Amino acid sequence: MDTVSTNGHPVVPSSRAILLVDDNPAVSRAMEIAFRMAGHRLDTANGPEEAYSCLARRRYDAILLDMNFSTGESSGREGLACLARIVADDPAACVVVITAHSGIRIAVAAMQAGARDFAMKPWRNAELVAKVEAAIARGAPAPPGMQAAPSADLMAEPPRLLGDSAAMQALRTLVHRIGPTPASVTITGPSGSGRTLAALAIHAASPHADTAPARIDLRDEAAWQRLDDAGGTAILRHPDRLDGVAQARLLDRIPTALRCIAIADAIAPIVPALYRRLATVEVAMPPLADRQDDAVLLARHFARIAAARFGKPQGRLTGAAEAAIHTARWPDEVRGLALAIERAVLLSGDGTVDAAALALPAMPTAVQTAGAAIGTGTPDANFDLTDAEKTMIEAALREHRHNVSHAAAALGLSRGALYRRMARYGL
Repeated sequence: MDTVSTNGHPVVPSSRAILLVDDNPAVSRAMEIAFRMAGHRLDTANGPEEAYSCLARRRYDAILLDMNFSTGESSGREGLACLARIVADDPAACVVVITAHSGIRIAVAAMQAGARDFAMKPWRNAELVAKVEAAIARGAPAPPGMQAAPSADLMAEPPRLLGDSAAMQALRTLVHRIGPTPASVTITGPSGSGRTLAALAIHAASPHADTAPARIDLRDEAAWQRLDDAGGTAILRHPDRLDGVAQARLLDRIPTALRCIAIADAIAPIVPALYRRLATVEVAMPPLADRQDDAVLLARHFARIAAARFGKPQGRLTGAAEAAIHTARWPDEVRGLALAIERAVLLSGDGTVDAAALALPAMPTAVQTAGAAIGTGTPDANFDLTDAEKTMIEAALREHRHNVSHAAAALGLSRGALYRRMARYGL
């Protein structure tokens, strides 16, 4: 609500960025209008997955969170789980939960779990806007020993680790546990798997989160000078690629009070003395192949980013594309997946990404093997067809309502090749 200044003129609150997490399009449209008329920006997410994607792209002054998303669900478990993850990633997050009048128990549980306020359905727009503005104005006290949350200018893209696999859930738990401590950490794992993002997430959970960490590539000796003035946290890349003499010099150069987060391909090449200084805790980034369905979740996230970047309609992956992404093995890990999705969205006409639009890496997945064999005239009987191929074909047929021509184009196959596979699988 507007307030009145000393000269009697209304003071309109400054524009705020709000995220609404609700699966009801009518509610989203109504709230977007209400907050826009109040001078604020409202982005919408239709569920927790999309909410995490939005929160990984930008910071929000407040989050309006519905408590149920599945049909027939009224327990609030989905909303409470989403709230727990949001608050774990950012203890200062301003979350206002939305629940029905019969859900006072859920509202109380949400407040105990870190929500800053709650609103009951149905609501009046002006009252809801005022409630959100008041929640933002109250702020949140920093946890003991922590600085205030970093400003949006300092960290425009929050370092959030996306993924629902067991490996990523364990990684987030570890990050939340070690982030607030002064312990030095060494992060290993395949290049492109998100090691730097994990380092930034650890720093964001630390008492030094209000200052940017020094980021030093140790292969460039000239960059070592930054160690002399570094305070708080330093992210040190490739200590394992230094020889023994250089590692000893590095150990002498690191200030005693500096928290180090090292990124290395492997622990073994690091000499024991430097290892003790850099690796109080070792964190292993899981390869994408070990992250179950996370590849599809990440692909959707990258499609949203690419669509916004290139001014395309909301990026959307077809069922066949998701099946292909799930079975692919990406040589450059998450980084390679992001590039493939970005390219596919850019080249698409309407933001839709089919399997054929993906520059899939060379790998022994069935449709690619089949396509290569067709090009060389190899008999169809020689193909090593797998369950993955059947899944992709079924997804493409569903997506295109069993229009074989369109499904074949989506898969990058000829109609004849697709008909042969359909016959083989009884489709």
